[in-house]
Amino acid sequence: MKRILIVLYAVLLAATAEAQTEQKEVYNEDINPLEQIDQALVKAKAEGKFVICQVGGNWCPWCLRFADFITKDTTISKVIDENFAYIHVNYNPRKSEGEEKQQQAKTLMVRLGNCGRFGFPVLVVLDEEGNVIHIQDSSFLEEGQGYNQEKVLRFFKGWSPKSVKTQQ
Repeated sequence: MKRILIVLYAVLLAATAEAQTEQKEVYNEDINPLEQIDQALVKAKAEGKFVICQVGGNWCPWCLRFADFITKDTTISKVIDENFAYIHVNYNPRKSEGEEKQQQAKTLMVRLGNCGRFGFPVLVVLDEEGNVIHIQDSSFLEEGQGYNQEKVLRFFKGWSPKSVKTQQ
């Protein structure tokens, strides 16, 4: 009986590891995230959209899971395309990255309202001027080992430029 349980556990671990490696890396670790945000703001302003920064990294399974989820769900991806310049903002505060990258990570957190306090991924909504208007803890969008379509759609629709500006 113990052997069977050990084998089942090993198979489960292998399957979980395999599932995590199948997700596409979406964070560009070679670009300056502050410049990435500035470029997204130019695009968003020209198109009458807001910017959503999905802050995290390729090191974060939940970050990759969320990116995969919103890409594969056509209803969600349509809402995003119509309302937002959506970017994956790489955050890596490790000392091994060097002092310049560490300072960049600190500056990024200040610019995005210390969003890292919620864990990763965290979604930061910026208006067309670059002001943080909302920080979304993604754990509230989760369901089981994934995300809930209804909750995710409610978030994106509720923070679209049309919804926000109607309330002002």
